[in-house]
Amino acid sequence: MKINAIDIRVGNLLEYNGRLWVVLKTMHTQPGKGGAFMQVEMKDIRAGTKNNIRFRSSETVERAQLDAKDYQFLFADGDSLTLMDTVSYEQRIVSKELASDQAPFLQEGMDVTLETYNEEPIALILPGNIVAEIGECEPVIKNQTASSSYKPALLTNGVRIMVPPFVGVGDKVIIKLETMEYVERAK
Repeated sequence: MKINAIDIRVGNLLEYNGRLWVVLKTMHTQPGKGGAFMQVEMKDIRAGTKNNIRFRSSETVERAQLDAKDYQFLFADGDSLTLMDTVSYEQRIVSKELASDQAPFLQEGMDVTLETYNEEPIALILPGNIVAEIGECEPVIKNQTASSSYKPALLTNGVRIMVPPFVGVGDKVIIKLETMEYVERAK
């Protein structure tokens, strides 16, 4: 599917020069002289190399069409993840790299979406918000609840995030995975 360069967004998958690229960063620039352009930082899905490309705003690029299928995460075994098709109950083993930096948040029984391109797994999409438990953080300081400051905390899965001062060890919190930010306490 062709899209205008101005419509390129972070996370888009593009076919460019016969290879598959994922968009990491975009910047729209309108110089005082000359036409506007999009500066796009992309990463090759297969080779892992990065490239910065400048597209004119009027240019079109080919956006790759991905197939998405729902799975249930069963377990991790070394560098591989075992998923189960929620319809046919068939199991599929994929690389842990597909989950990238979100892999520590995988929980048994979690519903995930596997994106494929020509039957080749490209990405594993987790739910937008995840419940996680605080493993370590600084103690609560009395009368500091009015402050808007945040303190560092370590989740039980080993990921560091910033939380409000009233959150303590053992609390369950909701994390927005896209930004790795605290949302609220879990109920």
